[in-house]
Amino acid sequence: MKYLHLKSLLLLILLWQSAPAQDKFRNVKNEAFKAGEILKYRIHYGFMDAGEAILEVKDELHPVGSRKTFHVVGTGRTKGAFDWFFKVRDRYESYIDTEAIMPWIFIRRVDEGGYTINQNVTFNHYKKTASSEKMTVPVPEYVQDLVSAFYYARTLDFTHAAAGDVFPINAYLDDEVFSMNVKYVGKEKIKTTFGTFNCIKFRPMLLEGRVFKEEEDMTIWVTDDKNRIVVRAEAEILVGSIKMDLKGYSGLANPLTSKTK
Repeated sequence: MKYLHLKSLLLLILLWQSAPAQDKFRNVKNEAFKAGEILKYRIHYGFMDAGEAILEVKDELHPVGSRKTFHVVGTGRTKGAFDWFFKVRDRYESYIDTEAIMPWIFIRRVDEGGYTINQNVTFNHYKKTASSEKMTVPVPEYVQDLVSAFYYARTLDFTHAAAGDVFPINAYLDDEVFSMNVKYVGKEKIKTTFGTFNCIKFRPMLLEGRVFKEEEDMTIWVTDDKNRIVVRAEAEILVGSIKMDLKGYSGLANPLTSKTK
């Protein structure tokens, strides 16, 4: 955990000293991902090839107190001409409980056009609090961070979902809690460089006004199989539109049975 701030380490020590002798958390059925998974994406801004993003579940599980966690690292960077006038180097890390699929630690390193954010957050799910360098705030049960929310959403069961059904997710960002609920839209075939996939289509309910124009300005297509990996994502933002397409994958937990050709 070399990226942890000293304060975060001290908070973790206090957390586990105050933890009850026996953990009593949910056990989420997770067939979607495992340690060693890597997903790579190409990002387009309008017609420009603007950058790339990588989501990696590290090979080794990490203990946080008595709990085992997936160490997930997400990175994003601009490239080419876009890198010249608006350089982005972002890194997000989350230590996600392997059973409850909830975060214990969230690390955020943002560098976007010279604007920087360095934040370390520890979650105390026993006391239902989240602590950053600035403050400690109360949070709902099983609150998610930006990274863990994505992986938790992959475990959701859409088998009997109907168009318009909403799956609630509470998320934490910048010392605030907000709803990042997932609205099921339906099913659709998506053509990619890897072939055609049967996909589940949904829209996360986002924070309008910060980056997005409207609450439902992002659409995501995930494979209609046990992996639930994102094949494509499109979003309208305050300064245009962005698109993200899958360009590589490895270490999947299951065969890609959603691929039709």
